[in-house]
Formats: sequence, C-alpha cells, structure tokens
Amino acid sequence: MVGSDIAWVLVSAALVWLMVPGLALFYGGFTDVRSTVNTLAMVLIAIAIGGTVWFAVGYSLAFSGHGLIIGDLRAAFFHGVSMTSSSRGLSIPDGAFALFQGMFPMITMAIIAGSVVGRMNFKAFILFLLGWMLLVYVPLAHMVWGGGLLAQMGALDFAGGDVVHISSGVSGLTLALIIGKRKQATTLTVHNMLSVVIGGGLLWFGWFGFNAGSALAANGVAVLAFINTSIAASAGMLTWVMFDLLVFHQVKVAGAMSGAIAGLVAITPGAGFVEPVSAAIMGVVVSLVVYIATTVIKYRMGYDDTLDAFGLHGVGGVFGGLLTGVFATKTLAGTTGLLQGKWHLMGVQLAGIVLTIAVSVVMTWSIAKIVGLIVPLRIGEKAELTGVDLLQHGESLTFTK
Repeated sequence: MVGSDIAWVLVSAALVWLMVPGLALFYGGFTDVRSTVNTLAMVLIAIAIGGTVWFAVGYSLAFSGHGLIIGDLRAAFFHGVSMTSSSRGLSIPDGAFALFQGMFPMITMAIIAGSVVGRMNFKAFILFLLGWMLLVYVPLAHMVWGGGLLAQMGALDFAGGDVVHISSGVSGLTLALIIGKRKQATTLTVHNMLSVVIGGGLLWFGWFGFNAGSALAANGVAVLAFINTSIAASAGMLTWVMFDLLVFHQVKVAGAMSGAIAGLVAITPGAGFVEPVSAAIMGVVVSLVVYIATTVIKYRMGYDDTLDAFGLHGVGGVFGGLLTGVFATKTLAGTTGLLQGKWHLMGVQLAGIVLTIAVSVVMTWSIAKIVGLIVPLRIGEKAELTGVDLLQHGESLTFTK
C-alpha cells in the first residue's frame, strides 16, 4: 500500500461527496422559490440512499463476481472488504476503493432530481431511487467498471460518462415524460445567483476528485485527468459565454456556469484517455451541442426537463463518450481512437451508449410504474400551484427585504 495514493483517493472521495450539496445549491438557485426546499431535499436524499444501499449490497453487486450484467453478494455489508490490502492489484486497500466508488451513485441519483423537482411526490422519489440504484446504477457500474459486459467489449469510461451522466440524464427525461409537464411551466430563470455560482463552483471543485481520483493513485494519470478536467471546463465556459454574446449580446453568469458543467461532463469519460488539446476541443464541441439542446431543441420538442438534467448530463455524456472514441490514444487508453485511423473503438463506444440508454429508459419506466402502484408519482395540483415546500416538507425559504 502507498500512503500518498491512499490519501489522494480519500480526499477525492470527499470531493465527490461535496458535489452533492454543491448540486443542491446549483439546482436550488434555479428552482421556483416556492419549491426550493423540495429541490434541496430531493438532491440531498441521494446521499442517504446511496450511502446505505452501497454499503448493504450495492458495492458487492457492482464489484464482486464475474457476471456479465451483475455481480454477487459475497461482499454485502462490506463483508471481507480489507482496510489494509487490495484484492485488485491496486496501491490502495479495498476499503478505500469501495468508499470512493460509493460516492458516485450519490451524485448520479442527485442529478435525476433536476428533471422532476417541484412536481414529483417526494415519497415516490425515495422509492424510485431505491429501485433505480439497484436496477440501473449498480448493473451499469458492474458492466463498465466491474469486469462485466461493456468492460469486456472494451468500452472506455474513465469516470462515468455512461454510468453517471448518460444514465442519470436519460432516466431524468424518461421520468419527467412519465410524470408530465408542470402546470405552470416556465423557462429556466435564476432567483438566487449566489446559490448558482457557489453551487456550480463546488461542483467544479469536486469534479477534480471525480475525474482525477478515478486514476485510483497519485500518479501521472491523475495529473493528466486533473489537467484535462480544468481545460475542458474552461473551454466549455468560454464557448457558452461567446454564444450568449452572439445570441443575446449579454454575458449571463448562469450560462457561464452551465457551460463549465457541460465541459466537465464532456471530459468525464475520457479524462485519463485523451491529450489536453483534445480535452479543449471536447469542451468546446460539447458545450456548443448542450447549448443548442437546452436553448433550442428542448423548447421545440416540448419536453419539460425542469433544470436541464437531460440537456447537460444526458446529451453531454453521449457526445463526451463519442468524442472519447475519436480522441483516445494508444499510449493513454491502450486502444486507438478514430483520430488515429481506427473505427473499432467508435463502434464500441456507440454500443455502450446505446446499451446505457436502453437500460435507463426501460428500467426507469418499469420502476416508475411499479412505484406509481404504491404511492402517487405526482403531487396534487393544489400543492404544485402553491408550491410544495410547506405541504411536502413543512419548511420554506424565508426572505427579508
């Protein structure tokens, strides 16, 4: 065991955890003020569900056994998980690996909330997340990182393009379509800019642990992933600002933060597999695609993805995964991307994306329908029109003039 590697992975785990309250603040700054508490609650509950289920069975099902789709229960409740040695040939103990990986389902489930805040019954959302983590997140984590189907196919996903962003974005959109539009659907506006900036800043800060920590050691791969994360986010932010200037002749702070997050999503699947110049290109391209998806396509197609969980994470994750197949290099990824003349990786990346989308849509629909038989998926019309904070949580934001 290497002390510096252990320290880095532990710090990275804490950074990923910090992304969840960061996302709560980011989402909360955009939400209708009457539903802000509900937004915070729907994001933060992912910590409780993710942490508990991961400890009980999630880690074992994701990283034990040799199944193509799912693992087994030999490590349930962290049974046999060593705190001093590694069974994976890593320089960190299994306990540190399990802890780090356990932070990812938290932020993944929190992202889903962005599509349905203010109109989904909180009790139903809790039940949905319990089913979703076991039937969507855990199988995808096993297939990509646990030696399952996608890993055996050779799909590249350094830190969660498929497992985190596509799955959460697509599931969020699917859930939003099942529940239906808001009664008073409006365009996305900011009621608390400080919350958006602080929350977005915490997301960006935590993302360094999210991506660079996925190297699972304090080494050159972690340095590359850290650099690529910074470059892609900066390029994404600058691209969004430039297009806001072209379209609106204004620099929108909320847009700048959204552009940075688009760049962060873009580089996640390829953070340790591409060169820095490729990271910059990925940040620019994906930020532009997400800009169009959230400002044009969303409104023309008429779906109500409240806080653009699908636009930012689903669309960004898809294009980030595809561009990883373009820019991956043999030296860094162990396989050659399209830019170096090889088509095979692009086919594998596309197959991984399609499978992730299919699993997310089918299982989200199934889980939602089952939950709907137990409790109503949607809050009552009166609660939605007057705001859900007091009725669902008994709390509200207090403003003083």
